[in-house]
Amino acid sequence: MNIYAVINEYLQTGRRGMLATVIKREGPAPRDVGTKMFVGEEGTIFGTVGGGYGEAEVYNEALFLMNNDQTKVLRLLTETQKAEAGDAGCGGNLHVLLEPVTARYIDLYREIESAEKDRKKGIVITGFHDGVLSKTFVDKNMNCVGDALADEAILLRDSLFHEKKAVLIGEVLVDPLRITFPLYLFGAGHVSGYVSMIARIAEFDVTVIDDREEFANRERFPDADLIIGGNIHDTFECLEFTGNEYVVIVTRSHETDAAVLYEALQKPARYIGMIGSTRKVKAILGQMRGKGLNEENLKRVHAPIGIPIEAETPQEIAVSIVAELIAARNSPHPVFVR
Repeated sequence: MNIYAVINEYLQTGRRGMLATVIKREGPAPRDVGTKMFVGEEGTIFGTVGGGYGEAEVYNEALFLMNNDQTKVLRLLTETQKAEAGDAGCGGNLHVLLEPVTARYIDLYREIESAEKDRKKGIVITGFHDGVLSKTFVDKNMNCVGDALADEAILLRDSLFHEKKAVLIGEVLVDPLRITFPLYLFGAGHVSGYVSMIARIAEFDVTVIDDREEFANRERFPDADLIIGGNIHDTFECLEFTGNEYVVIVTRSHETDAAVLYEALQKPARYIGMIGSTRKVKAILGQMRGKGLNEENLKRVHAPIGIPIEAETPQEIAVSIVAELIAARNSPHPVFVR
């Protein structure tokens, strides 16, 4: 569950909390600008702003400010001060904005959670001049929910809407929604290695799945967000499917490809692609029909996978595959087989 979903759950049940957001980083501090942590009224923590001594300070200050509905920028201890306090830390400094989460912005938080769920662009503009909080959510159509924007904030909205990372301008934080695109890459062979690398460049969140530890490891897949070993059925049980996932099937055998495809077709994935020759694809789809899957479901399968660029090498095949993933992502509706 993400931070905004947690916030909405709290507000809908009449509870409140404090939102901590990293707004400035100096030196090799552990967390980037825009990183968030929510502290509920009963002291529960969701997320992190770096852990250790600094996070404990943020937590304690959040509990204190919560009782007073105050907004504050907290500058965490410098490296020298941390050492003097007995905590060496990671070096560098963090500035953290602490703001009360109350029913005042319940509509704004609902809109943010909805936009994130639907993978829609948007930005959150938070002002905190002299401890006075203002907050506005701007959706992809430039509609605003929350406080009216001042002239300077409108300029920031127009110039920074398409930024991918949070930006601090004076005492205004412009924070884009973090839209994720989960890619489940089944198979850890040569093609998968290049798919993982290129897909990460294209901003997919890559999970590599293979039951062979000698293939599915960090040395072979340094770009992957997550590497999972184990049998296929158990893996599907622990993977999240919300309808926005991308499944690429490039395993070591026809039998394994077929097993993965059957499991994937039980899920609401946005994209399912399988590598293989026309003959192989025809045979496996025949197996799927034999297992009772209907034609409408089978139309979801992109196979042979990838856009037609006469690809031959593993690198070229990977480019073809990721290009098709991008086409599916950029389409307003799932892209089916041509």
